[in-house]
Amino acid sequence: MARAVALPLSTGAPLIWAPPDGWGWLSRNLSMEVEQRRLFPWIAIFFGIGIVLFFQADGQPALWAPMGAFALFTAAAATFRRNLAAFSVMIALAALFAGFTAGVVRTRSVAAPALSRLVIAPVTGFIETIEDRESGKRLLLRVTGIKGVADSDRPERVRVSVRSGEGLSPGQMIAGTARLLPPPQAAWPGGYDFARDASFKGIGAVGSMVGPVRRIDPPEGPDWSLRMAARVDAARNALTERIASAIGGAAGGVGAALVTGKRGLIPEPTNDVLRAAGIYHIVSISGLHMVLAAGTFFWIARALLALAPSAALLWPVKKIAAVAAMIGATIYCVFSGSDVATERSLIMTLVMFGAVLVDRPALSIRNLSMAALIVLAREPEALLGPSFQMSFGAVAAMMALVPLMHTLKPEGPSGGIVARGVLWVGQAMLGLVTTTLVASFATAPFAAYHFQGLNPYGLVGNALALPLVSLIVMPSAVLGVIAYPFGLDRPIWQFMGLAVSQVLEVSAWVGGFNGSTLVVPALGSAALVLLSLGLILVSVPASALRWLAFAPAGLGLAFAATPDRYDVFIDRDGAGAAIRGKEGRLSLVGRPSGFVAEQWLRADGDARSADDESLRQEAKCDAAGCVVAAADGRWVAFVQDFAAFEEDCRRATVIVTRLKAPPTCKAPFVLDGDALKERGAATIRFSPKAVELRSVRKGREVSSWSVAETHRTELSSAQEPPRRVQPVPEQDLPEEDLPASDENEN
Repeated sequence: MARAVALPLSTGAPLIWAPPDGWGWLSRNLSMEVEQRRLFPWIAIFFGIGIVLFFQADGQPALWAPMGAFALFTAAAATFRRNLAAFSVMIALAALFAGFTAGVVRTRSVAAPALSRLVIAPVTGFIETIEDRESGKRLLLRVTGIKGVADSDRPERVRVSVRSGEGLSPGQMIAGTARLLPPPQAAWPGGYDFARDASFKGIGAVGSMVGPVRRIDPPEGPDWSLRMAARVDAARNALTERIASAIGGAAGGVGAALVTGKRGLIPEPTNDVLRAAGIYHIVSISGLHMVLAAGTFFWIARALLALAPSAALLWPVKKIAAVAAMIGATIYCVFSGSDVATERSLIMTLVMFGAVLVDRPALSIRNLSMAALIVLAREPEALLGPSFQMSFGAVAAMMALVPLMHTLKPEGPSGGIVARGVLWVGQAMLGLVTTTLVASFATAPFAAYHFQGLNPYGLVGNALALPLVSLIVMPSAVLGVIAYPFGLDRPIWQFMGLAVSQVLEVSAWVGGFNGSTLVVPALGSAALVLLSLGLILVSVPASALRWLAFAPAGLGLAFAATPDRYDVFIDRDGAGAAIRGKEGRLSLVGRPSGFVAEQWLRADGDARSADDESLRQEAKCDAAGCVVAAADGRWVAFVQDFAAFEEDCRRATVIVTRLKAPPTCKAPFVLDGDALKERGAATIRFSPKAVELRSVRKGREVSSWSVAETHRTELSSAQEPPRRVQPVPEQDLPEEDLPASDENEN
């Protein structure tokens, strides 16, 4: 019966390419999927597809269209509920339009003004959060006024840095002069888009305070949400300072970050060491911390109840411990700042322990799908970030591994206590190594796409560091938080610091390996989609259908192995560019910020730093601009002065400038200030017959080379103007104002 309803009857001739009994094999496996109730996870998958389609739409889609389609297909599903095949298709389409609707609703609910230009003006507002940093403090202000900016255009929140923030605390109202800029968009099409993330957080400007900051008396008190946020942040800051002072040094900053989520006190060299060892994820409050914290609460509650024989025999001890773990995890999430990654981890944890309460398996693909639906319904934008992709991808892959691990586990203990102990340690180490390996493979495509980096020795770093984090650091953190109100927590933090120091030593050792950090070219969207499909097919099906994952995964690896690099990267406002020279490597011209230049280099798979002298060697520059010979022989001119247009428009193939090009410029391809203002950051890829332009705002545009190119004067070494080669200093935002990628930290 299941086979009969799983697939409709064929109405045409059999496909000649099908293997022998191909339809029978497919029908049998689909029947098994129905029996194993594996159709439900596809609801979350189609919900996510709808979100992706929403973010691909131009402009602001209407709300009635996806809601109407959702209602239509929901009604159709009710109509065809007795036909499993038709019912499944209708549910899938309903889930797709539900995801699209969630995107529309979320975008409209968080819509807030954002600055459109540079503003230097007096600002007043309430401090919502404070983060200590090595060079001062970073404030999140809930703005009440910006001089010269109308209330209708005033951002709801701004993020500013201050050199010295002594005496400032969350909840205070302050005033001072600030230099504010619009949240920057991606440095290149496909790069991290800080402006998009800022819009969903209500941040409409970033910058720094350029003068003294003074505390003022508010005309009226802050609302309840601000008071609550300020109290939580003040408590986090106090505990962060206590932990950091008790442990001291870099270990203190890491230990505080593990408990409160405040990472500002971690020195940048320590961050680099943790990244190189592949264990930077331990300082981001996410899935690992939530599971360990909730597991510690669960174990403590269950152990205490087990001490009372009557409670252990008569009460549902496991369920009571699960409730305690859920409460403890929720408190931990609120206290650690309720970041996006933390909230996602909390939802997953609550779903897992909720399954315990209803006597269902805690680790199941259905529970993971429910968690994904809840997360995406609340924050559809999370689907585009690496934190969601990596966390859910890793968990799904490990769930697919669970049956295999059970087959490797011996049926019962044998031998003496020493043999059993050795066997237990061996099983634990095998499980740790295996799960780390599986998670590393599952998250590698997302790491390559978002961060352009891989840590091949992450398996070693995690295998050595995670036991310390799991067995010592996180249980100590829970006990320390419990002892903190009594003032008895300092010895616990110091004990935890010993383990954190060992973690840092392991990280330094692993990070010192040759090739511990590999910079790879940015993964294309097609490769990411295919590899993600492969991960889904290997994780969701319970039948032999998971073997189908090899097709998209293999094709995705083929795309990833042959990246299609860009020939020119151009800053959003034309302040600088990176041009691929004859040697095949990028060369910097103009004055791009170090942050932007680093983004370009990593996207190209170039491990050089932005201040590497070799980045300026191929460009021939003078005060009027620069020219670079591209890899295919074309000349690309970067114009900084109007005086250079006459010569460069006559000799170069491509003109890039932040100025307005004169109408007489006959170069085959011109990208001037007006075009950049319309498009934002852009990239150019050359081909023999056309030039492909990709921009953050307008996407892909293809133009054929002008006929004028065949008549242009070739710029040979004898014809080159006597331009002196000189480095051009970088200038842009101060380093503390640059938008660090929060997703990268997760």
